Amino acid sequence: MMTSMTLDSSTTAREAVEQFLYLEARLQDDHRYDDWEALWADQDTLYWVPTHEGADPSREVSYIYDNRSRLTSRIRQLNTGMRHAQAPQSGLRRMISNIEIEQGKDGLTVLSNFMLLESRRSHLTIWGGKVKHLLVPDGDSFRIKRKTVILVNSDEAIGNLAFLV
Repeated sequence: MMTSMTLDSSTTAREAVEQFLYLEARLQDDHRYDDWEALWADQDTLYWVPTHEGADPSREVSYIYDNRSRLTSRIRQLNTGMRHAQAPQSGLRRMISNIEIEQGKDGLTVLSNFMLLESRRSHLTIWGGKVKHLLVPDGDSFRIKRKTVILVNSDEAIGNLAFLV
């Protein structure tokens, strides 16, 4: 079941966006992938983790380049609990900062930075980068239309990304 965000008259647009980003992070960190998937728009979506900033996905490989159908398939695989690369599941906690919001004709463009701690088999990995969301209004909340994650070390050899960044 998706944990929804309720807006009241005292909640500003900035607070609403921040709360949405925190909700998304919590769902990912807690491996609540069905609930995380429910945050996405139903069509014309893109989840992209390029190998470097400025990449051209039509000409270059990406770590993740998922349309709605592929995202659903990835979630289904994660939910089986049988992905060797995530057995046991990584412990995850992320922090989000430097949130910037810009109103556009297609929705809200939200830029942020993140740091993600991954603990797996007595090894701690720190992932960091910037994220660009395109959020569209949906009732008293938002849906994710596009999400692009640029890892700080994306131009280096990257270990296992079997979880969602």
